[in-house]
Amino acid sequence: MKYIVKGGRELGGTVRVQGAKNSVLPILAASILSNDKCEIRDCPDLSDVKTTLEILEELGCNVTYGVDFVGVDSSSAFNPEIPERLMRKLRSSIIFLGAVTMRMGKARMSTPGGCHLGARPIDLHLKALKTLGIKVKEEAGFIETDASEAKSAHVHLAFPSVGATENTILAAVKIKGETLITNAAREPEIIDLISFLNAMGARITGGGSGTIHIEGVASLKGITYRIIPDRIAATTYMCMAMATGGEIELENVKRDHLTAITNELREEGARVEFFGERGYIRAPRKIRSADMIKTMPYPGFPTDAQSVFIPHLIKGDSTSVIVENIFESRFKIVDELNRMGADIVTEGRSAIIRGPRSLTGAHVVAPDLRGGAALVIAALSASGESVIEDEGHIIRGYESLVENISALGGDISVSNT
Repeated sequence: MKYIVKGGRELGGTVRVQGAKNSVLPILAASILSNDKCEIRDCPDLSDVKTTLEILEELGCNVTYGVDFVGVDSSSAFNPEIPERLMRKLRSSIIFLGAVTMRMGKARMSTPGGCHLGARPIDLHLKALKTLGIKVKEEAGFIETDASEAKSAHVHLAFPSVGATENTILAAVKIKGETLITNAAREPEIIDLISFLNAMGARITGGGSGTIHIEGVASLKGITYRIIPDRIAATTYMCMAMATGGEIELENVKRDHLTAITNELREEGARVEFFGERGYIRAPRKIRSADMIKTMPYPGFPTDAQSVFIPHLIKGDSTSVIVENIFESRFKIVDELNRMGADIVTEGRSAIIRGPRSLTGAHVVAPDLRGGAALVIAALSASGESVIEDEGHIIRGYESLVENISALGGDISVSNT
């Protein structure tokens, strides 16, 4: 797949932000715990979602599709094993481990695939499940679990991992007694998962605080639930406005989820306002450089946002620095951006962006999901035509991206040749 972009146009207009990718995946995994039918509203049309639904069907669930929702009837689920071909397609597929284990009493799956962002160990997930009394066997690239001796416990996470927090919640929600998770992740997507489970009949408190209490329940019911807006997609569109010197209104956003992002954008000179669940951004005539952006667990600056910030910081009035504290391979796009005329060097976990520089269209390759989105932003701000080769990364996380950019006045098309 290739994205062909003719840059140099200011983007302007209104775009609706999709449902959150990082919420819908664990919520779909959680649906298997209900033994009933769940309807997930505002479910984004993404390749990662499609893979997740394939996994659910492989487990024996009946999946139905609507205009903006999917239905998952897990009453007929029977299979405790996820095929390797599906695990390899989706890095976050490990989130099924806790849910399938507790639904089936056991699980078997290979280690997951997805974007190559460096070391992203699942040790925290496995240690948490072991603390809950779940037997875990690792052999030849496969993981097998046995929940016959599962028990409530105090699970302390060495790092506030989103995935490990989700897996622990999904495993503990139906274990008799009280489970306590400390140093839990605080992301909005964690709160969304907890809200979904509580609506199903779970008893979970403390979401967003870092300390989560779970009182196990015997069963969960099916429900209809709407996913929160995608804060990273919203960030991506705001960065498009910055890079192209435009102004964009966003529908379906939550202001509180974007505080770290909007604080930084305002520091760079942007005008950012919110009106209920609508947001507005206008780029400044001159972008102020960012002295130091450090990615951190929520409520800090999100690692998923740093790649899409780089293109407009290339136009900053001086040198900007981004420090990546979560993953070590988030700067794969630097060589591609330098090919377009940027002046970026990396030193360890830091990217030093020397501005201001103008970009020129070039033939580049998307290395991962957010890096691919960043290259689209760079191409929109560049002079001339860019071709972005992409092996399916971008459609993993962005719904109707080409259509949305076109509606905002951008010149973008897709070629499958």
